[in-house]
Amino acid sequence: MTATRSTPARPGSEHEAAGHPFPRRRPLSKAAIAGRVLRYAGLIVLAAIYVSPLVFMFLTSFKSGPDATSVPPTWIPDPWTTQAYETVFSATNTPVLRWFLNSMIAATLHAALVVVTAALAAYPLARMNFRGRSLILALVIGTLLVPPVILIVPSFLVVNELGWLNTLVAVIVPTAASAFGVFFLRQFFLSIPIELEEAAELDGANKWTTFTRVVLPLAKPALATLALLAFLTNWNDFLWPVYVLFSPDLQTLPAGLATLQSANAVRYDLLMAGAALASAPVLALFIFLQRYIIEGVARSGVKG
Repeated sequence: MTATRSTPARPGSEHEAAGHPFPRRRPLSKAAIAGRVLRYAGLIVLAAIYVSPLVFMFLTSFKSGPDATSVPPTWIPDPWTTQAYETVFSATNTPVLRWFLNSMIAATLHAALVVVTAALAAYPLARMNFRGRSLILALVIGTLLVPPVILIVPSFLVVNELGWLNTLVAVIVPTAASAFGVFFLRQFFLSIPIELEEAAELDGANKWTTFTRVVLPLAKPALATLALLAFLTNWNDFLWPVYVLFSPDLQTLPAGLATLQSANAVRYDLLMAGAALASAPVLALFIFLQRYIIEGVARSGVKG
């Protein structure tokens, strides 16, 4: 009778035999655990450094006037009050709520225009072959090197000739042609497999149908990312609205907050309430679109 050699059991074989397709993960060593703890501790410290000013701003907006200027400053309001928000909303010389609505309308429409114009320009540069395509792309990228402040005077003259001064159109339309948006979407369109578009054309779809039914649905992460960036740019713009908007009721929130600060230089509770109103939509949009932003930025650089 011949003896059979017993082979040592492979690590995780009992785990696989029990019906689990993947082997059991080996436990981490003490050095690996310590390194992971240090990394997470560092991330927590960095997050606290960046988040603490926002937290202090929101908490100060719920303080009373004396509590907001107390020395040393305190974190927790004592007592909690919404007096700052009530004062900000009811003040006739500083209509913060009106400025908030103006900024919301202007930033939303501006973001929509940027997405539409950038998508229509980026797709031909990514997928269509025509004479001068490389030159046009180089010119578009070259405009990114021009400081925006240089364009204020010519833009003002154009807006004046069109009769848009002292209207929200003046802060919506002039910067809707975004060179960065064209470049960003072009990079994302290049990362989409061209076989999907060829399959749609074989099924009888023309270029427009392929663009609207195939490419744009796949480009939702990039479109959402660009929309958020355009919204933030318009929402935070201070200099251009000051030049083209003269009526106090038509001011956007950044320009209006400067008026609020000059009218209430020592009322930190009012200033923090206005700043909280300006920050809330941006934070909400980022939280809502975070998944699309990460995917859009990650995929836009896959292929050049």
